[in-house]
Amino acid sequence: MSWLSSLKSVFSPSQEVNEEEIQKVLQSYILPESDHALKDRISQVNVQGQVLQITINTYPNEAEHLQKIHDDLADALEKCGIKELNMHVVQQKTGHKSGGCGHHHAEGESCSSQSKTEDAAPKNNLPPVIDASAKAEEKAPEEADPNNPPIQKAAPQQRDVPKHPRIQNVILVSSGKGGVGKSTTTVNLALALQKLGLKVGVLDADIYGPSIPTMLGNAGRTPMIESEHFVPLDAYGMAVLSIGHLTGDNNTPVAWRGPKATGALMQLFNQTLWPDLDVLMIDMPPGTGDIQLTLAQRIPVTGAVVVTTPQNVALMDATKGIELFNRVQIPVMGVVENMSTHVCSNCGHEEQIFGTGGGDKLSEQYDIPLLGRLPLNVQIRENADAGKPSVEAEDNAAESYMAIARKIADKLPKAEKDQSRIF
Repeated sequence: MSWLSSLKSVFSPSQEVNEEEIQKVLQSYILPESDHALKDRISQVNVQGQVLQITINTYPNEAEHLQKIHDDLADALEKCGIKELNMHVVQQKTGHKSGGCGHHHAEGESCSSQSKTEDAAPKNNLPPVIDASAKAEEKAPEEADPNNPPIQKAAPQQRDVPKHPRIQNVILVSSGKGGVGKSTTTVNLALALQKLGLKVGVLDADIYGPSIPTMLGNAGRTPMIESEHFVPLDAYGMAVLSIGHLTGDNNTPVAWRGPKATGALMQLFNQTLWPDLDVLMIDMPPGTGDIQLTLAQRIPVTGAVVVTTPQNVALMDATKGIELFNRVQIPVMGVVENMSTHVCSNCGHEEQIFGTGGGDKLSEQYDIPLLGRLPLNVQIRENADAGKPSVEAEDNAAESYMAIARKIADKLPKAEKDQSRIF
């Protein structure tokens, strides 16, 4: 299958795993430095969507090969449609050399030579394997669960995620709750940062409800593919890409399970010809689910901006978002209080429709700055719906976005000059 066909299949709701190919992979794999087939060690196989769970029996002297077995299988199974491999290991106490013990045994009989039984330290970030004794009297009081723990690579931390070669800073705009104006804030802050002289791009990570194409006036346009990569669309001088640019009209629902949605997001980030950017703004979906965790583990993030309204319900969800960022080591750059106040266009009366002090509470509770307050203004909505956000339209809210953008720009790490360059 060509790369392009494979790419298209990711964005096709009908993609399924190829079970025949999976069976071939498992039947043909030979254990490292051994003549033993993996199929003879498999005790359980289960496929759920694009996740494969497999349980195998191993011996102590094979512990150093477990990571290689997992990685080899993961690479081969990926071509069969499997996106995640959970390999569970039951380790036998009976000694077993890679090339065979040299003795002949009847079926079900084990070699009489015993290996030294001890708990080896984990290697290559692998959790300890389960030690299942062949003798009933040597079993632990509680029999170990063969499905726990999985043998797989440890989840990467933010500090371990390599930097994108063309993107200096990645800023997440998150809310924890839908309907608080997160996407509107994203596009306006991106345009404001660009007006401050930064090279800015926008990635719409709201896979299930992409609204960035409408707000930036390029809905219905489809990106070109060049050298097997997406070419981002242009919007007011910014490089922009959204799942909405790939699904056609606005009526097409994206009904994907978590692994498929996160896989699509990673393709949008990694397989796009982003220009050299000072900042990539990522419009996050609401909540604290798969996409948020994927971003934390696989995309290098400079910081997050949390958008909320003063309403208590919105504050509760914003709090969960901040807690998640703290746990995955993503700095929170500050809070933006949206729909803070409303000024009547007829009489000039000012009213706090959603309450007061919500942003201040979050700022004080988590010791993070309140970046600014934005009004509940009909111009913000009208201009976003028309595809010309407030900063570009220069309406009454534009200066509020510019003030917030200045604070964000001041928090960005200063790029060090490459000393090897002449100019």
